[in-house]
Amino acid sequence: VLASQQCCYSGLGFVVDGFHLNIFSTFPFQPVLLSLRRGQASVSYAQSLLGAPETQLTALDNGLRVASEDTGHATCTVGLWIGAGSRYENERNNGTGFFLEHMAFKGTKKHTQTALEQQVESMGAHLSAYTSREHTAYYMKTLAKDLPKAVELLSEVVQSCSLNEAEIEQQRGVVLRELEEVESNLQEVCLDLLHATAYQGTPLGQSVMGPSSTARNLTRQDLVEYINIHYKAPRMVLAAAGGVNHEELVGLAKSHMSGVSFEYEGDVVPVLSPCRFTGSDIRMRDDALPLAHVAIAVEGASASSPDIVPLMVANAVIGSYDLTYGGGKVSNDGIVSLLHSSTPHLLAAWRFWDAVENFRVATNLFFPPLMQHLSSRLARIAVEDKLCHSFQAFSSSYSDTGLLGIYFVSDKHHIDDMMHWSQNAWMNLCTTVTESDVARGRNALKASLVGQLNGTTPICDEIGRHVLNYGRRVPLAEWNARIDAVTPSVLRDVCSKYIYDKCPAVVGVGPIEQLTDYNRIRSAMYWLRF
Repeated sequence: VLASQQCCYSGLGFVVDGFHLNIFSTFPFQPVLLSLRRGQASVSYAQSLLGAPETQLTALDNGLRVASEDTGHATCTVGLWIGAGSRYENERNNGTGFFLEHMAFKGTKKHTQTALEQQVESMGAHLSAYTSREHTAYYMKTLAKDLPKAVELLSEVVQSCSLNEAEIEQQRGVVLRELEEVESNLQEVCLDLLHATAYQGTPLGQSVMGPSSTARNLTRQDLVEYINIHYKAPRMVLAAAGGVNHEELVGLAKSHMSGVSFEYEGDVVPVLSPCRFTGSDIRMRDDALPLAHVAIAVEGASASSPDIVPLMVANAVIGSYDLTYGGGKVSNDGIVSLLHSSTPHLLAAWRFWDAVENFRVATNLFFPPLMQHLSSRLARIAVEDKLCHSFQAFSSSYSDTGLLGIYFVSDKHHIDDMMHWSQNAWMNLCTTVTESDVARGRNALKASLVGQLNGTTPICDEIGRHVLNYGRRVPLAEWNARIDAVTPSVLRDVCSKYIYDKCPAVVGVGPIEQLTDYNRIRSAMYWLRF
């Protein structure tokens, strides 16, 4: 602990005049002050990463992988992550994986739906599932002592789902209602359309939920065929995090899942077809809607590409903004006055950051309600000129491709200006990004990566996805080293590779009369430089 009016920076931990401050973030980069305790020694960010528990990985004889991280908690999350999703479907059965997710907890050959629910409730557990374009997950959060029962129930759900005809008919109606409801979520609609135009004619262009025609016509045989083709041991990961003993988990996997098949009928192993990216646009004009939802994206890096980290830093530099964050123009004098009136400790911290020319990072950390994300140039312009209600830079990575884009919500009078400044932000990344921008992006990305792993469920989810994508859990220390390796030069080179003079995919939904013509949008993907 330092003397009065001094402060030191140690990753995401600060010691300011005897106080210890831990600062973390959750997506999309919204820092939260979690603790303020007197007299506690500061642990550096690097030390905390190196002290993280190791993820252990074991493969069974049938190819199923078992991965776990023992955090010592009294609770745990355990689940099965499967390499199957809408990308593995075709036009005829698109939506089968999503439909099957709804059937998963409607009873097994051993337990009726009521008995299954009673088993879960008696454990005080929470059972859930999700389906994405390349992954399907079934997982349960429960007390660590109930891990054996949780693995048993999950193995039943995946291996012996009853698929009762009456339940299929009931869930058919549920899925159809969900399809109707999702139409009112314009962000979901916009991003689904973005995939549809960017990957048109390929399986990645299909939505996870599929069309209503599939939900109406799916049969029990379709569901059985989907399971037999895709639910194979080499494409499964049994992941767990919390109070979990790895050897015990491996033993449970051998007891309950060693019978999962690893053979394909006729030895025909499904292979993903390449998904080409197409620069194009889709426009759904509806002047009755109050706001326009617009997305623009280029082809990004795949999940395993070394370019993924520089592009994540690039998105952190662009940042995000929402009208509810507040913020606006604030002068240095005004901040000093505010800090002084609030607490001299924060004033000392601000003076330190100002001395190292990192004022914007400091204000973003200490005052999220007042100046959230205004260190982002695009956010400051959006606020000062009232260009949008919200925007966010996003990245979707798949096994062999990805989307890198910006999504924003604006009134009908500012669409053109917001599109201009969004593309301008991209061009700045490719040409004039500064060291201070990159430093801010690195810090925000590190905070986000740590903040997302708050609890056993997100850790378990990351383990499952990482083992499917990379064959291992990538430790935070490795992510940290790769983030630190991103310099302005590296960022400019990687962004130029993926963004500069590339054909984008564009989607607009709502009152989009002012949405710029595609040819003009394309011409703004480069600058005439001398």
